[in-house]
Amino acid sequence: MSITAERKAELINEYAQKDGDTGSPEVQIAILSERITNLTDHLKTHNKDFHSRRGLLMMVGQRRRLLDYVKRMDQSRYEDLIKRLGLRR
Repeated sequence: MSITAERKAELINEYAQKDGDTGSPEVQIAILSERITNLTDHLKTHNKDFHSRRGLLMMVGQRRRLLDYVKRMDQSRYEDLIKRLGLRR
């Protein structure tokens, strides 16, 4: 259900703006997207797990806020990011 350290490191390397970048919005959004995908799969089999569902909704809201921030700061970065992540927006 959670993300492994190796997968998190891969995402950081893939979406980092420069070396040692772990906190940029792109990295945060990529990690949240991976966690959301894992939790969505979990909820498909455990459909009555309402505590995890609440956590999923909170993560989706956090990702939405970060995406809105990136869109407000730089439209081209936003479009590139949602294309790379395969998000529908």
